[in-house]
This record gives sequence, C-alpha cells and structure tokens, in this order.
Amino acid sequence: MILTRRAVLAGAALAALPAAAQAWPTRSIRFIVPWPPGGLNDLIARYFNDRVSAALGQPIVNDFKAGAGARIGVTEIARARPDGYVIGMGNLAPLTIFPNTDPDLPYDPARDLVPIKMFCASPLVLVVGANSPIRDVAGLIAAARAEPGKLNYGSVGVGTAQHLIFEMFRARDGIDMVHVPYRGTNDSLPALLTGDVHAMFDTLPSMLPQIRAARVRALAVTTPARVPHLPDVPTLGEAGYPEVDIVTWYAVIVPAGTPEPIQARLAREYGAVSATEETRAFLDTHGLIYLPNTPAEFAARVAAERARWGRLITERNIRVR
Repeated sequence: MILTRRAVLAGAALAALPAAAQAWPTRSIRFIVPWPPGGLNDLIARYFNDRVSAALGQPIVNDFKAGAGARIGVTEIARARPDGYVIGMGNLAPLTIFPNTDPDLPYDPARDLVPIKMFCASPLVLVVGANSPIRDVAGLIAAARAEPGKLNYGSVGVGTAQHLIFEMFRARDGIDMVHVPYRGTNDSLPALLTGDVHAMFDTLPSMLPQIRAARVRALAVTTPARVPHLPDVPTLGEAGYPEVDIVTWYAVIVPAGTPEPIQARLAREYGAVSATEETRAFLDTHGLIYLPNTPAEFAARVAAERARWGRLITERNIRVR
C-alpha cells in the first residue's frame, strides 16, 4: 500500500501522541495569516496571538503568506506537519466558498484541515448611498422589480459572500440586478458614494465609519440578532429573509492529524481570550462581534456553510475562473 505524505505525518503525530500532548508547546508556534499585513486579519491575529502566547508560555509568530485570495497561506497550513507548531487563520471564503468555485483548489478543507475555534466575526451590512431614495430592504427589492436590469450592486469580487448574498436575493425574489465586482472596498466604496453603484454588502468594520459619518445608509445586517453597533438597523431576518445568517469569521485552524489534546488546548485558550471584557471592548471598537461556539459547533457551522454555498453556486452556475 502506498502512503501519502499526509498519512505519514498523521501517523507520526499519533505515534508521538502521549509525549506531544503532555509537553506541547515546548517551542515557538508559527501562525500563518493568509492575508497581507496591515489589514483587519493582521490586527485580529496580533491581538489574539499575543494573549494566547502568554497563556501557553511560548511565542506565537505571525507569518503573513498572502496571495491568491488566501489560497497560498491556507495551502501551507494544510500541508504542514500536524504537530501543533504550525497553525493559522481560517476565514469564511477559503474554507466554505472556494471549495465550491475552484476545481483546482490545492487543498480540501474537509480532508486536510480541522477548524478549531471561531474567535471573532464580522457581520455584513447592506448599504446604499446617503442620497439614495431606497430606505429599506423592501424598497430595494421593489425598485429592482420595477426596473429590471437598471439597478446594480457592488462586491469585492466574484464568488465572495458579498456577491453571493445578492444571488440569494435574485434566486428567491426573481429580481434582475447587475453585478459589478471590484478588487476591494477601497474601489467599491467610492463607486457607492458617487452613485455609480446602487447597493452593496460589506463588512461592518469597513462600513461603520461611513455609516456614522452619514455617507452611506445601512439597510440591514446579516446576523440573526441586531448588532450593538447599529441597534436601529434591522436584521435580514426581520426584513423577511430568516435564512440569511452570514458573518465573515476569523478562526484558528490546524492541519488534519494534529493531536486532539493540542486541538482542545488551542480551542480552550482562544476561547478564554474571546470571553474577556478587554476583548469585548476591542471587538466593539473595531466593529466585530463574538459568537460563542464549541469546536464541534464551529466544525458543524463550517460544513453547513460549505454545503449551503455549494447549492447556491450550482443553482446559479457561478464561476470564479
């Protein structure tokens, strides 16, 4: 029988389980962030890893491996030796959307990775320009129905959650809105402010300053409950879309085969940081939230979201490449 490299590494980890479980960690841990430094993922990784490092008694070194929409960094996590010394950041798109849109994805999240803990999340918020006549979700749908093909919506790329939520609207309500993909918020936001884009979803941390400055109007958030940052803004569930429960999340993931005691320790330490008042203040300042979750609950969420996006992508025949 021919053994894969993954099987050999997992076997080695299992063979050393008693010693690894008792001694880990005895040296620094490499935390791969599959995004460039300087952004929200960087800020979150540094905040949490500084505190988990103190609890573990060993340094956690953030290693930024950006490129290909996080594929490069996530692939490196998936291929790492499963001994607890290479872990990394997991996000919504690389673990749940890309497996459904990219037939050449160099990793299989269900086979090669283990989701450990979602330690914070960002709601998405539906916004229109401050001068738009649209006041709520019902008004947006009514306007799109009244003039098919005239309204458009922006996103930060084909196949992103910001794009796919509008595809949910199109599939359910039969509306015709034109998708205008951008490279990121820095490109899509100016188009919204000038009226070139009529509506878009984006992360709350990105939009909160614009909402507070009255440059854009928030119509709804994508969480099951209203967010404390925008208590007067309804959820999509309140607007008649109870099936939409979407956040972009930030989590710790490890290579498959990582010993279970190490997985449990990581979940415990990252969860402990999430639960502090200091962390709640940090999250609130940056437009983030914490959704309590156990490792089993988070793993189930990842699997369910991957299946949900898969159905939508198949139904709408969405292709990224």
